[in-house]
Amino acid sequence: MRELATIARHAGTVLAGQLAVMAFGVTDTIVAGRYSSEALAALSVASAVFVSVYVSLMGVLQALLPIWAEQHGRGDTTAIGTSFRQSLHLALGFTLLGMLVLVFPDPILAWTEVPPTMQADVRAYLIIVGWALPSAMFFRLYTTLNQALGHPQLVTWLQVGALVLKVPLSIWFTFGGWGIEAQGAAGCAWATLLVDYAIAVIAVVLMRRQALYAPLQLWQRMEAPDWARLAAFLRLGVPAGLSILVEVTSFTLVALFVARQGALAAASHQIAANLAAVCYMVPLSLGIAISARVSWWRGTGNEAQAQRLAWLGLRIAFVSGALLSGSLLLLRHHLPQVYTADPAVIALTATLLAWVALYHAADSLQCVCIFLMRCWRVTVAPLVVYCSLLWGGGLGGGYWLAYKNEATSAYWSMNPTPFWIGSASALALVAIIFIYLLYRVLRAHK
Repeated sequence: MRELATIARHAGTVLAGQLAVMAFGVTDTIVAGRYSSEALAALSVASAVFVSVYVSLMGVLQALLPIWAEQHGRGDTTAIGTSFRQSLHLALGFTLLGMLVLVFPDPILAWTEVPPTMQADVRAYLIIVGWALPSAMFFRLYTTLNQALGHPQLVTWLQVGALVLKVPLSIWFTFGGWGIEAQGAAGCAWATLLVDYAIAVIAVVLMRRQALYAPLQLWQRMEAPDWARLAAFLRLGVPAGLSILVEVTSFTLVALFVARQGALAAASHQIAANLAAVCYMVPLSLGIAISARVSWWRGTGNEAQAQRLAWLGLRIAFVSGALLSGSLLLLRHHLPQVYTADPAVIALTATLLAWVALYHAADSLQCVCIFLMRCWRVTVAPLVVYCSLLWGGGLGGGYWLAYKNEATSAYWSMNPTPFWIGSASALALVAIIFIYLLYRVLRAHK
């Protein structure tokens, strides 16, 4: 029970912060939807590209959590400081890569056949958030460090405070006023940029002044890149980041493929995707909290306790996933009304949410599983599963149903439903395979 309480406190704190971050997206979706259906459609496409890039790069840095948590379990605090400084080299390289994609998005827009009438708004949004990426990546490192130390409270307070700033800024820049012209969807991007840099600066101040970080000796002279250490980071982080890239793009690329169906389909899909992403914050928070605790026990040398906590985490994921999926089903006709007053968008979104419920039930299990496998440095096998099922079965299957299969395309070529059917079915298979892989991993380490 003591470990359950520790995990619950950690997960609850992380969840509060993650929900605040997700509220960024919810805010932007509501604000853009109230501005116009066209702005909401542009936001759907642009945010899909940004999230694909950011979350993939974030996954590389998030994968460092087990390393720092094990060092914390061993009491090797100065090693954490050295490792953190080396991670800055890693973050810089991947930030530049991400900015290259976001600031020059034309190849992606052409490949996914985003309508020309929408491209200008999408391009403007992506260029703005591209310049926000350096601050966002640094804050991800700060977040991962705090999670590894078992002290996510400071991160959560910053994320909640950022939301308080984000809401009025998004409204102001989107609708205009007080000397600023209405920016539409790009207004949401400007708000994100300002907020991201604000919390990154505050994080630096906290790292210099808070006693929590003093034993880590973070503020030593920056060492030259340690290529052996960076290679170890990459062996763990790149497969993890690629796994997240596959997982996220199998989800976000749908928005780009749906864009050709028109504003109604794009707006409905954006609302459904936003709700799915909010629900995902629960297993994500559980995965972070449980993997940090499991890695801490592995650092102390108590493998048996680490494995007991791994199975406990999976049971928690099952229960929480079932509860949230049931809630989506019960409220599927009411939740869309929070986002829009358009009856057609509400009706189509309600249909999509039935599939979102199945999607989340599987998502909850597979998310916690993949975090746990990283504790034992298992990253390549999940990547192979993701590529095969999420891209091949989910995204590819949905695309085939929507546009390539004569029997279904006649009904669904202007409807996002087949993409949710494909994604939910594929994710259910992923969850089953991951549970089996986790069983094999734990048995091999007994």
